[in-house]
Amino acid sequence: MFEEELERRFGHKLGTLKVVGGRRAFPLGLTLARDFIAPRFALAGDAAHGIHPISGQGLNLGFKDVAALAETIVDADRLGLDIGSLAVLERYQSWRRFDTFRMGVTTDVLNRLFSNDVTPVRALHDFGLGIVDRMPSVKSFFIRQASGLGGQSEPKMLGGQPI
Repeated sequence: MFEEELERRFGHKLGTLKVVGGRRAFPLGLTLARDFIAPRFALAGDAAHGIHPISGQGLNLGFKDVAALAETIVDADRLGLDIGSLAVLERYQSWRRFDTFRMGVTTDVLNRLFSNDVTPVRALHDFGLGIVDRMPSVKSFFIRQASGLGGQSEPKMLGGQPI
């Protein structure tokens, strides 16, 4: 029974588990909100995008979203602008849209590549990993990208700067 398996895996720290409603599955893959903003409303993090959980990239994107939204709001407030207006929130959306799309597509392609057991594809990705491992500058580039620090226009907070 499903409840017994949950208890076996999680232990009994919370007492007896009871599943309410049916079980659901959430597919791992790429989902992007059509719009990140509406008047007086902004999506950030997993509400704006869902990507395959490869090395925590969704979390990094969420941090970048929050930092960019905070910086956008603070800048607008300093200029005396309405922080919830579409004109202000559009800056946030345009700032985050490309990076989110790029990272989403990258993680989707990597997931498809590395979960593929076709021999020529496996040989190709093993060869590619071997090359990257032997080229410190390329390896460093990928590490920076994976850490969430690879963009050209990063929010100040991610660099430890005040906004």
